[in-house]
Amino acid sequence: MKKFVLAGLVVVLALACSEKPEEKPMYTLFVGTYTDGDSEGIYTYTFDANTGELSSKKLAAKLTNPSYLAISEDKKHLYAVQETDDFDSLGGGVTAFSLNKDLLELQNSMGTQGAHPCHVSFSGDGHLAVANYTGGNVAIFSLNGDGSLADNPQVIDHKPLDSVKTSHAHMAQFNMDGLMVTDLGLDAVKRYRKEDGKFVQAEQASIPFEDGAGPRHFTFGNEGQLLYVINELNSTISVFERVENGNYQEVQVVPTLAPDFDGESFCADLHLSPDGKFLYGSNRGENTIVIFAVDGTSGKLELVGRESVRGDWPRNFSIDPTGEFLLVANKKTSNIVVFKRDTENGTLTFLNETEHPNPVCLVFTE
Repeated sequence: MKKFVLAGLVVVLALACSEKPEEKPMYTLFVGTYTDGDSEGIYTYTFDANTGELSSKKLAAKLTNPSYLAISEDKKHLYAVQETDDFDSLGGGVTAFSLNKDLLELQNSMGTQGAHPCHVSFSGDGHLAVANYTGGNVAIFSLNGDGSLADNPQVIDHKPLDSVKTSHAHMAQFNMDGLMVTDLGLDAVKRYRKEDGKFVQAEQASIPFEDGAGPRHFTFGNEGQLLYVINELNSTISVFERVENGNYQEVQVVPTLAPDFDGESFCADLHLSPDGKFLYGSNRGENTIVIFAVDGTSGKLELVGRESVRGDWPRNFSIDPTGEFLLVANKKTSNIVVFKRDTENGTLTFLNETEHPNPVCLVFTE
């Protein structure tokens, strides 16, 4: 009898051990900030993907207004805008760092040839694009072999494109066709293709939006066949599909605010879940993350709900590398809020918050 009991205990213990959840890695979270208050630049935290906890806060680099960060695909370089109008006589700046885990080493800084740069991205083949918001232009830098910024960027100026509206380039992102730029002031997404080492207007040079929409950020779904654009000024998300000639046509526009919301609100950021089944957007004013389900065939959006960000002015937010957590940077209340993400339903559950001065950008790396 004792032998049977002991054998049963061994089986139970073996099953318990075999069902132990896989230990998830620790990640580094880089936080970009505005430095007109208590912040000094770029910070790092350790993020525990097992618990959703942030710890070990460090100042990684002193820098003025590093409001947008980008990490190279090989994780060896980090680039940060300096969102100012006085880096030099032409406007703001962009800074290159070498990256070793969570340690940043300054490589060089360059003027972006436009005021208040607010977004930076990579091409994958040695180029870096910076969108200058107040400058109304885009600077495209070549990268040296060590990842530092080369001199004499190509500058694409949107100001001559419209004599009535004021250009505000807000995001410049490389894609399979070349380069796409949201211009909040011109109510358009501008498209460029690469020719003889330079970026020139594409066949579909401009994707138009409703007057006053204010396209801000975008993301691609279904391997580039779908384009989602969040509009800052009229609080909507526009859905486009890629058609046979490689151009994009609008198929849907959805509101991001609750029908009974009565107040001023401005959209900021949007992200697809890693599996492409859900799209999230941030509302500054309503102070929510709006959640949409993505139709697997058409790519159209259906409202799931919205979650309070437990703070004020959610600028940037990020989904962690496991896809199980969503973190929000609340600028005005100076806190970073962590939500657990239901991967089946897309909904969010509050986990914890961390005080941090003026956070505006969250970027993960291992």
